[in-house]
Amino acid sequence: MNENTGLLAGPDGITRCFWHGNLPDYLHYHDHEWGRPVADDRRLFEKICLEGFQSGLSWLTILRKRENFREAFAGFDFDKVAAFTDKDVERLLGNAGIIRHRGKIVSTINNAKRAREMVDEFGSLAAWFWKFEPGKDERPEIVDLAHLRANPTTAVSVRISKELKKRGWSFVGPTTVYAFMQAMGLVNDHIEGCVCREEVEKDRKAFKRPK
Repeated sequence: MNENTGLLAGPDGITRCFWHGNLPDYLHYHDHEWGRPVADDRRLFEKICLEGFQSGLSWLTILRKRENFREAFAGFDFDKVAAFTDKDVERLLGNAGIIRHRGKIVSTINNAKRAREMVDEFGSLAAWFWKFEPGKDERPEIVDLAHLRANPTTAVSVRISKELKKRGWSFVGPTTVYAFMQAMGLVNDHIEGCVCREEVEKDRKAFKRPK
């Protein structure tokens, strides 16, 4: 990695953000998922829950267990997860394929119930989350390594976090929320010079914001 720019040349010679470390699965996630705008409620719910599981861990750890999480949590269908019982909690605590943290498991079930309430009120999770998309005046002119290191949270992620907590969500602190925003395309935090930055900008321009 170039310590000044935060960019890394891949095995294909293409320059990207550094954080995937050229690990094949992580590189694929960087190129094809991270920062691409998402309006699918199930994917949004999955991501914010997995970001909560990531707390204290690396995203790569979670990514490599993602299929196990999907199987364990009914594909993150929040209608189904909301119906989980104490028996399901014990079942999940015995599942070595996921992160066996009681608080995070219980939180996911709780958040599924809160997600259901939000869909009833706003029509979709996507409509609720995307109304917080930062405007140009809330974004830096240049996204570089220094900016990302200095801003693990933003005013918008703090605002979303507070609103979610008011609605009864848990494991949704400002840092968790900002990582969710970055991954789901509410912002484009691919570093200037990364091959994906312009691609993501095109995707965001073509993206139909949910209402």
